[in-house]
Amino acid sequence: QMYLRLTGCFTLSCVFEMDTTPESYLDLFPLEAIVYLTPDSENGKYIDPSKVYVLGGLVDESIHKQLTLRRAREQRLCTARLPIREYMVRAPNSRNYHSEILAINQVFDVLSTFYETRSWPAALRAGVSSGKGYVLPDTADQ
Repeated sequence: QMYLRLTGCFTLSCVFEMDTTPESYLDLFPLEAIVYLTPDSENGKYIDPSKVYVLGGLVDESIHKQLTLRRAREQRLCTARLPIREYMVRAPNSRNYHSEILAINQVFDVLSTFYETRSWPAALRAGVSSGKGYVLPDTADQ
């Protein structure tokens, strides 16, 4: 398993510290410090630098609804999601496709940009591709 710690991210010169270990995050960090990121959480706009965030991703194309939410609940962990609903709008598209499910690299791009800029619109612009069916409204351009 790989753990990424973001430190010193109050300017554009973020430092990313990465560790790999066979140990579970449940053994490495206190339960109250762990937040499981899942698109099924009702808790948006929640990023606390003192917490440890678990990016629960699937590497195949299939989407298992609420799998990461169930896993977090089984482990008695707090959950959060990226605030896509709060800052973005559904863009009209021919397939009527809209998804808040992101790949791990996209979630990482959003989180690292948020830590650098402290701006959700900038962070979501960096990590949520237009192919997901969401865009920032003109008024959110701050």
